[in-house]
Amino acid sequence: MPPKTKSALVPASKPLDEKITINLGYVDLGQIDLLVQDGFYANRTDLIRTAIRNQLATHAEAVRQSVARRTLVLGIHHFSAADLAAVQAAGQTLQIRVLGLATIAPDVTPELALATIDSVVVLGALHASPAVKAALAARIR
Repeated sequence: MPPKTKSALVPASKPLDEKITINLGYVDLGQIDLLVQDGFYANRTDLIRTAIRNQLATHAEAVRQSVARRTLVLGIHHFSAADLAAVQAAGQTLQIRVLGLATIAPDVTPELALATIDSVVVLGALHASPAVKAALAARIR
């Protein structure tokens, strides 16, 4: 049996995490480092992710109500060129409203995006080609 390569261990469907930057005071950072050194967390990132997840769990009901009120689709939503061509053929347009990750396929042209996407609201991340993002700039809120 051949050895597994790193790429074989990573699921193809899992999106990459989004990177963010935060500013922390030296005292807070020092306290985080103490907890890492004492083995409570593997590293700074582990503590920060855990803290964020705990806060999201604490406010889960408020998030759920807000998602329902704003009529957002929760999770990962992908829009392919075929999807948008079907929308165009039906003479309709989309109002994209996603909490999570919305992706517009790399083969979607700016013209197809403009013809089929009326508005974009993404709380999380929007992945699309620079040309499509530029074409939709006035429709992204």
